[in-house]
Amino acid sequence: MAVMKRNALPWLVLSMVVLVLDQLTKLWVLRNLPEYTPIPVIEGFWNWFRTYNTGAAFSFLADGSGWQQYLFAGLAVAISGVLAWWLAKTPRGDWRTALPFALVIGGAIGNLVDRLQHGHVIDFIQWHWRDHYWPAFNIADAAIVGGAIGIALFGLLQKKPAEQA
Repeated sequence: MAVMKRNALPWLVLSMVVLVLDQLTKLWVLRNLPEYTPIPVIEGFWNWFRTYNTGAAFSFLADGSGWQQYLFAGLAVAISGVLAWWLAKTPRGDWRTALPFALVIGGAIGNLVDRLQHGHVIDFIQWHWRDHYWPAFNIADAAIVGGAIGIALFGLLQKKPAEQA
């Protein structure tokens, strides 16, 4: 009889938390923030700013004729599927692998919901310093970036198999 290894799939609960927080904040934005109008949160640094992105990070391909929506939706599904499959192969206690994967999955699905429901992603967090503005983003974007940084950082810091012995 095969022994079942405890995998990291329970980390998908974190993906769901990210997805729910992302969608709840975007619902709040749609109901409460005017379009394209900065509302200072911390004067000179942070605004609420409701805007939309039909592209990817930093509005990459945002000026496309609509085909990019299918590309980004397909990428979100494919990347989330691959990461979930890797979670199934990851030991449950390996949080350095599971945490970033779960963040990316939650963020990718959060932005996918926007693309399918609205045809664009809703962004609303705007950071700036004087006249230098970082592109507006949302909770899903923050989770994706945090997850990607975690994947890169933990991947670089992980001991090689020969060092673990």
